[in-house]
Amino acid sequence: MSITVIGSGFGRTGTASLKRALEMLGFGPCHHMEEVLENPEQVAHWQAFVAGESVDWSEVFKGYRAQVDWPGAHVWRELAAAYPDAKVIHSVRPDDAWWKSFSATIGPVLLNYKAMPSPSHVTAMMEAMQIAIVEQTFGGKISDKESALAAYRRRTEEVRAAIPPERLLVFDVAEGWAPLCAFLNVTAPNEPFPRVNSTEEFLQAVQNP
Repeated sequence: MSITVIGSGFGRTGTASLKRALEMLGFGPCHHMEEVLENPEQVAHWQAFVAGESVDWSEVFKGYRAQVDWPGAHVWRELAAAYPDAKVIHSVRPDDAWWKSFSATIGPVLLNYKAMPSPSHVTAMMEAMQIAIVEQTFGGKISDKESALAAYRRRTEEVRAAIPPERLLVFDVAEGWAPLCAFLNVTAPNEPFPRVNSTEEFLQAVQNP
C-alpha cells in the first residue's frame, strides 16, 4: 500500500471531513492528526523530523493510502516528491472562516498545551508541532490574525506554483462530492458528504484521544 492522495491544506480547512470522504471513496486509511493522537508510536517520527533527522516516509505512512491535515501537510513538498504518482488536494475555506476556527482550536492548543490535561504522547506531539507549525509555518506569530492569514494564503500560492494543475485540486469541502470525485475519477456515493470535527469535537479529541 502506498500514498495515493496528499493533503497540503492547513488544519481547520475541513480536513477531518475530507479524511472521512476519502475513506468513503476507497482511499483509506487516511492519515490525519487524529491518527497520531490515537497512535503514540507515530509521535517519534515527527520528533525526528523537527530535530532535523532523516525520516523514511514509507515507514511514517505505512498502511495508509492518503494523508490530510497536519502534521503531514507540513511536509507536502517532501511527500509530493516521494510519491510522484499521488494526487494533491489542497483544502481551503474562506479566510475569515478559517481564522475563526483556527483561533478557537489549534492556535490556543499550541499556545497552552502544557497546561492541558492531555496524555504524555499528545504533549510530546504538541512540542514537535511548536517547531513545525508555530515557528516554521507561522514564524512564531500564531496568535496574530494578519500574520497567520498571510501564511495561510502563502501556502495556497506555494502549492499552486509547485504542483502541476493536472495533479492538483484546490478544494473547499463545502463544494461536496462533485469536484472531489471528478478529480479522483471515482463515482460519488449516494450519501451526504461528511461534516465532522466541530470546535468542541476538536478540543475533546486533543484532551482524550
